Amino acid sequence: MRPTSARDRTMRLTPDCEPALLERFLKAEAMALWAVRSAQLQAVPANVQVFLRQHEEDERDHLRQFETLLGHRSHERERLPAVPRQWPALAVQLYGYEALGLEFAHLLATVRPDLASILADEETHVDFFEREVRKLLTGGGGPAEQARLSARAWWRKLPGTVDRYLDGDSLRPFKDRLAADMLAAIGRRFAGAGLLEADQRRIAAGLSPPS
Repeated sequence: MRPTSARDRTMRLTPDCEPALLERFLKAEAMALWAVRSAQLQAVPANVQVFLRQHEEDERDHLRQFETLLGHRSHERERLPAVPRQWPALAVQLYGYEALGLEFAHLLATVRPDLASILADEETHVDFFEREVRKLLTGGGGPAEQARLSARAWWRKLPGTVDRYLDGDSLRPFKDRLAADMLAAIGRRFAGAGLLEADQRRIAAGLSPPS
């Protein structure tokens, strides 16, 4: 079953949400760019290294686009963020944050249809990392177990991340519904990929898996 995402929902954001969404994308694209750069320094499969180089170009282009739209630069940082050194854990983290970015891209498209190219890029990124996660799980053994453990740890942090990104006056009327929808959609995506198999029914019902 295809995961439910923002494009499947009847709720639409009002035009006054546009500045808040653009600001969040500016921050998110900067963070994604740094994370992808950091990921390239880790021991990842050769095909992943190739994809990450293109991924970095995509994120750099997105960042410039949002800087132009907003009229100011993103915050610079002196050091790259720490990311998992083991590929199974790193794959899950990249997959998770790209899945979250895709949910926000669908929201952005409701108020800025002209930014559809960003949505297409996010879908490409999610599809790539989902395939890589499935490879790890199909292989079984330690890598598969590490991926599932990492998914549980990332999932527990997700509600707080979503809450921070949905904070703000213009988004407040929509926050509870959006948060619930995003968590359920990403949960179903994780379950569908095999990362949270034991909790699939709870996630499909929009509930968090047991800790």
